[in-house]
Amino acid sequence: MDFRVLGPLEVWTERGRLALPSARHQRVLAALLSAPNSVVPITKLIEATWDDEPPATATKQIQNCISALRERLGCTGLIRTDGPGYRIFVHEDQLDALRFTRLVAEARRTAAEGDLAEGARAIRSALSLWRGPALDGIGSVMVAGRAARWDEQRLDAIELCADWRLALGEYREVADELAEVVAEHPLRERPHAQLMVALDRAGRQVDALAVFQRLRTNLAEELGIDPGAEVRALHERILRGEPRVENPGDHETAASDPRDDLAPAARELAAAIARQWRAEAEMRCLNRPEPVPLTWSSTERQVAAVASAVLGERRAGRRDRLVLNGDLADVVAKFRQVPSRQLVVLGDPGAGKTVLAILLTLGLLADPPPDEPVPVLLSLASWNPRQEHLHGWLARRLVEEYPGLANTAAYGKDAALRLVLEGRVIPVLDGLDETPPALHAAAIEALDQAVAGGRPLVVTCRSAEYELAVNQAGSFLARAAVVEIEPVELENAIGFLTARQRLGDDRWRPVVQRLRAEPDGVLAQALRTPLMVDLARTAYAHPATEPGELCDTARFPDRAAVEGHLLDAYLPAVYTRNPPPPAPTDRRRAVRDYDLDHAERWLGFLARHLERGRTRDLAWWQLDRAVPRVVVGLYLGLPPALLFLSTGWLVAGLWIGVIYGGAFAAAGCVTHSAGRRPGPVRVQGRFRGTGASFARRSAVGVVIGISFGVGWSLSAWVVGLLMVVFGLAVGVHVWLGTPLDANRVSSPATVLSNDRTATLSFTVSFMVAVGLFYGLAIVQAPAIGTFVPGFDYKLALGGGVASALLGRYILRSPGTWAYGLAGAVVSGQTVPGGTPTAALATGTIFGLGVGLTVCVARAWGTFAFTRLWLAAHGHIPLDFMTFLDDAHRRGVLRQVGAVYQFRHARLQERLAARGCGQRLHCPDVL
Repeated sequence: MDFRVLGPLEVWTERGRLALPSARHQRVLAALLSAPNSVVPITKLIEATWDDEPPATATKQIQNCISALRERLGCTGLIRTDGPGYRIFVHEDQLDALRFTRLVAEARRTAAEGDLAEGARAIRSALSLWRGPALDGIGSVMVAGRAARWDEQRLDAIELCADWRLALGEYREVADELAEVVAEHPLRERPHAQLMVALDRAGRQVDALAVFQRLRTNLAEELGIDPGAEVRALHERILRGEPRVENPGDHETAASDPRDDLAPAARELAAAIARQWRAEAEMRCLNRPEPVPLTWSSTERQVAAVASAVLGERRAGRRDRLVLNGDLADVVAKFRQVPSRQLVVLGDPGAGKTVLAILLTLGLLADPPPDEPVPVLLSLASWNPRQEHLHGWLARRLVEEYPGLANTAAYGKDAALRLVLEGRVIPVLDGLDETPPALHAAAIEALDQAVAGGRPLVVTCRSAEYELAVNQAGSFLARAAVVEIEPVELENAIGFLTARQRLGDDRWRPVVQRLRAEPDGVLAQALRTPLMVDLARTAYAHPATEPGELCDTARFPDRAAVEGHLLDAYLPAVYTRNPPPPAPTDRRRAVRDYDLDHAERWLGFLARHLERGRTRDLAWWQLDRAVPRVVVGLYLGLPPALLFLSTGWLVAGLWIGVIYGGAFAAAGCVTHSAGRRPGPVRVQGRFRGTGASFARRSAVGVVIGISFGVGWSLSAWVVGLLMVVFGLAVGVHVWLGTPLDANRVSSPATVLSNDRTATLSFTVSFMVAVGLFYGLAIVQAPAIGTFVPGFDYKLALGGGVASALLGRYILRSPGTWAYGLAGAVVSGQTVPGGTPTAALATGTIFGLGVGLTVCVARAWGTFAFTRLWLAAHGHIPLDFMTFLDDAHRRGVLRQVGAVYQFRHARLQERLAARGCGQRLHCPDVL
């Protein structure tokens, strides 16, 4: 038996071609062969057979089709009933698509071993299996997705073969074959580039330039874009008449795929993402026993492209609206069936958009077909489309969340950006509505431009916000399927609420009776989103609570009252005396049993802080934004100033101490009030490959040492010593390189630990360097004869320059001039010399002051002081990070990379709206 899908569907036996009874039988067989040796649920067979509304007897008709196919094929056990559907068992030699995949893999191995000629022959043998577009004429939307992927694999094989033959010098033959390919695919850039190379090397430069012009015209007319940078550069080289232009695929001829240098990064990134979101799914109890049943279908809103645009068809008479529907179980398969692999998921607040995005990401990672990009789930809240291109933002966020991608030694330069630009990732972007409303329309337009070339994309957004943005500006994703999450069905809600009910427990009976008696009532309306259904089960999980109180119409007259009650009841339910789940072993802490009143007050403060900042991201390094900037300047600027005051007092009396302390107090307060500290450093120790960077940084330190030494007229050996010490102090931080691999995922705890390590390293290095300088200056003061009463402008100039350089290193612009002036004022104060013991004491204190100045200018130092300030005022606990980790494990917060977020925006909004000390309502516990 020989099944052929690489072209029109055909079945061949020893007696010849086997005719199938009808188009319906062809569609069923095509759906089975699209997933060989895998179970195809009967629901998918129905969908493959009837794109529109299936008849009431659809299941019976599918069963009849299967029986007829078994009889016609005549092979016992070929099509078997398996669970919810059917499975067709075929060997590799029985299906041309499987043979094609095997032959291409063999060709790649042969070419990788250096035999390009044999590799090209093998891949041409594989291409000979094709008789036209895969499953041509079947006409099923469900089958079309798999057929499109087979067609894409054929094009990849053609392009790979062309690269090898160009390397072998077969220019004219390649040009003839690629001319047909570009005619069939006028928007595909790679074969156009290969054809340009073949024509140029064959001496047909005019024809090569004409190919580029046709491509540019087609792209402009169809998509409104220009050819990519690689093709444009190739065009320019041909125009310049370079003797041998480079083929875009030349780099792969000696080995294999041109993206193989990124393969380890992509592979380890996929492993990190899978581990990250599996842990988050477990933390959210998405599998306990299962999420709230969620269904979705094509939106009725006028925000989507017509079906022909989504499916890549040009046939007239195609229905305007794409029909898609499904649930959480088949969202991965449905996504892969969309030819463009672009999907917009809409839903009301609490509808389950984020849960769908998480499960889609995990599903895509669970069983990826060959060469499928890696899905990366990111929150869109931080993207400003008017300031940053989507690809640049994606690359930056990838490095922030998976810092190992910045390891150039392992993955090359700009690995994250190359993963994005080469289409190696599927952006799964959650929460378009969380960007500022004024940017919604611009974001949609920017997304459409970024994926116009056919790049995959998933976006989630609240329905009303997306519809408003599309209607206001007219922009929409021109090739994306747009689906909307449907309200939770009544029986599904009942099933979820009672799923963990003990035998004999009938507490939910009044609720079930009310829901069935009044399917459009207040309670039923409130329980139409997965969020509210989950909150209801959580709030009334304790056996002493009475869910029946939700039926009290006097207490809950409308939907808003029910939802508000469930939101208010959530914290009391999760902050019971039961211990929370244990933390992972790599960050295990003692389990805390936080008091409900304290937890409510602390979480309410954090929610108001986030609402004021119009953000969902709770980042520990931005906690100081919850405090007035003047206050931040005071508690960060005054502690170092006290140490400088003590230094001046010990050296020359109280008046000099006041000058020292006042100058640096003013500099610190102004700098920290007006400036913004750098974000945290995601690092670990690394020495290899840092020589050049260390040299550049050390040069700045050497200049600082010279400024101090020469300005203070210190002896030559002291100046040399200061050059070495300051060079090491400034250059040492380059040894704190990026993590070694992309398999590491940023988390709040790991980012805090990394930045603490970096901060302490900077602090100690500057403390030792500047303390040593000051002590030596005090010891040498009598010898150099410059320390006489008054103000020394030469000393002031040297100290001012050095302090300005230090200030710029600490906090850029405000630090440069503020600490420069302070350094000039302090350095110009001539003071008497001292004994070595006095020099040691004053040098130590002065070094501590400089070290503390450096420390509070880093993210961890600022956080440490801010935490103390807020804890002293009762706004947060002293063990702040432990509290956040505990809230995450209780389900109040969710972890998104290096930041936390409230489990849902509505919970954040509810907590922020309440009074600072107001107690939330708790269901009565008997």
